[in-house]
Amino acid sequence: MKEKVKVLIIDDSAVVRNTLTSILSSDNDIKVVGTASDPYVAAQKLKKEIPDVITLDIEMPRMDGITFLHRLMSQHPIPVVVISTLTEKGTGTALKALEYGAIEVIGKPKIDTAAKLRESTIKLCDKVKAAACTKIRRLPPSSIFNDPPKLPANLNLKKTTGKSPIKTTEKVIAIGASTGGTEAIKSFLLAMPLDCSGIVIVQHMPEIFTKQFARMLNDKCSITVKEAKNGDTVLRGQALIAPGNHHMLLKRNGARYYVEIKDGPLVGRHKPSVDVLFRATARYAGSNAIGIIMTGMGKDGAKGLLEMKEAGAHTIAQDEASSVIFGMPKEAIRLKAVDNILPLKQIAPNILKIIN
Repeated sequence: MKEKVKVLIIDDSAVVRNTLTSILSSDNDIKVVGTASDPYVAAQKLKKEIPDVITLDIEMPRMDGITFLHRLMSQHPIPVVVISTLTEKGTGTALKALEYGAIEVIGKPKIDTAAKLRESTIKLCDKVKAAACTKIRRLPPSSIFNDPPKLPANLNLKKTTGKSPIKTTEKVIAIGASTGGTEAIKSFLLAMPLDCSGIVIVQHMPEIFTKQFARMLNDKCSITVKEAKNGDTVLRGQALIAPGNHHMLLKRNGARYYVEIKDGPLVGRHKPSVDVLFRATARYAGSNAIGIIMTGMGKDGAKGLLEMKEAGAHTIAQDEASSVIFGMPKEAIRLKAVDNILPLKQIAPNILKIIN
C-alpha cells in the first residue's frame, strides 16, 4: 500500500482504545488518526477527518454501535470492522452488524500470552487492511433483512438431522471465503435445495461467532447448516461450517465422508485455513469434489484449490465484480487453479447443473 491506512477507533473502554492503538500502530501500513469513547465523540472527529477504516465496539453508552453503524452506512458509508467481546449473548448482535454493512467482525484482542498477542495482532491488522480495500455498497432497506425462500406447499421435505441414515454423497462441495464471505455464503446456501450434496465451509471468523452464524443460516436456508464438530458426517442437505479458531479437514472412512476439527498454529496467517480444508478435500475426495473460492483478501485457499483441481475436482472462483475483495479468487486464478470464474448468483446454478 502506497499510503498508510487511516483508522479511527471507537470504544468506551480507555484500556481497549490504548490496546488497539498499540496493536494497529505496530503495523507500518496502518496509522491511527484518532480514538473516540462513543459515537457522539466519533461524529465530531469525522467532521475534521475521514478515516479509511473505523473499528467499532457494539456496547457503548449514549448510542450503541449498531445504531451508529446503521446511520453511518445510510449517510456516509465507511469500511467498519466490528470488534466485540466474544460472548454467546453478544454474537447475534455482532453478526447483525454484518447485515447492516460492517466488513468484518472480530473478537477483542487476547494479550495474556505472547502467542495470543501475536495472533491477535496478525488478525486485527489484516482485517483492517482488508477493510480498507473493500467496495462499500449502500444497501437498500429491503436487502438488509431478506426473508428465507418459501417451499412449495405440496413439497413435504424435511431438513437433514444428525439421526438421518448415512448416505454416500457423490460430490462434496468445499467452500472458502474471507472478507465479505458471510453474505456470499448466505446467498449461495439460500439457493441450495434440500437434497444437495454435502457442503463443508471455511469462513474466516472468530470462535463463538461461527456457531451463531451457522444458526442464523440454518433459520434462513432450506438445508441444514451447523457449526462442525469433530467426527461429523458430511450428509446431503447439510452444510458444516468450520468453528472459529480451529482448522477443519475433510476425511473419508470407506463410503463415509466426515470432518476432523483440529487445533494448531495459524496456517497462512489464518485459523481456520481454507488451504487446510482444500488440501484435505483434494486428498480424500479427489474428483468427487467441487471447490469454490469466494471473496476475501490475501492468498488463503489458492494453493489448496490448485491441489483440488490437480486431483480432478471441478473448481470455481467468484468474479471480481461480485466480490467485496478480489484477493483470494484473483490469486487462485493466477495459479491457474480455476475452471470457471462466475458471478456469485451464478455459482449455485452452475454447481447444480454439474451435479445433475
